[in-house]
Amino acid sequence: MRDAAPSSLTPFLSRRTFLQTAAAATFASGLPVLAANPITRNGKPFFKLSLAAYSFHRQMVRNWPKPSEKPGAMSLVDVVNYCAEENLDAVELTSYYFPNPLTPAYLMQLKEQTFRLGLDISGTAIGNDFCLPPGPERDAQLALCRQWIDYAADMGAPVIRIFAGQVPKGDTEENATARCVAAINESLQYAAQKGIVLGLENHHGITSTPEQLLNIVRQVEPSPWFGINFDSGNFKTADPYGDLEKIAPYAVNAQIKVVVSPNNGSKVPTDLKRVVSMLKQANYRGYIVLEYEEPEDPRVEIPKYLDQLRELIA
Repeated sequence: MRDAAPSSLTPFLSRRTFLQTAAAATFASGLPVLAANPITRNGKPFFKLSLAAYSFHRQMVRNWPKPSEKPGAMSLVDVVNYCAEENLDAVELTSYYFPNPLTPAYLMQLKEQTFRLGLDISGTAIGNDFCLPPGPERDAQLALCRQWIDYAADMGAPVIRIFAGQVPKGDTEENATARCVAAINESLQYAAQKGIVLGLENHHGITSTPEQLLNIVRQVEPSPWFGINFDSGNFKTADPYGDLEKIAPYAVNAQIKVVVSPNNGSKVPTDLKRVVSMLKQANYRGYIVLEYEEPEDPRVEIPKYLDQLRELIA
């Protein structure tokens, strides 16, 4: 497996040269430029059903960014087998639960297993923070992103869910947003070379509202390798469904949770029909990834929600 690339990409490719080359390749290929405008797609809405490994976070041990010595009741191999048993189209192999250190052999084991079982690897996710100020910690976050871009490319995962991060103590949101945009732009240069899409998730912090999220998206340099990771459960606003409708047209991946929390209050069941309907209205084509986070036994509860989603996306 390759080592993480250095924090600056200028030794590989100057920023000006990259942008000129990427722009020319994008327009020549007919790929849509996604950053500032909603995504346009040919055809009708089309969904493939996946399950996030995070759905078993209570049964697995988190090894990233720091390895754990505790054993888990399940592994990613078990999650893949479960997805096959449930006749899913795909599985999201969330990065936190890979062994650390991660070997090429383990990546190839999962790649072979998913192929043999007829499953796609719909994507992965990293718990990054791009709001950090310049220094070793920020460099480590950028290196982590590049490292998982490599891993995603090796195992055939087309998209990585990335986070924006939190405003550091004593700092301003304006500064944090500028640093986040710069980090996404730098990471996209590497992702484009590897053919990996980065989906910025509405994941609290400086993406707590659609206005905050879209403010970042519109500042990122246009790239066909960037969009929004739509998470149905993460807007804890007065009108979470209305806010989800604002970001659905930018979605490159869709994460579905079974509860919402309006006004950051008590949890209420997700109106799955409404969520799927807004994705259809946005002409979304791609993976619908169920991410079950509730305390009940996931093996008992997940099939119930999969049945509902299958009926809605049929």
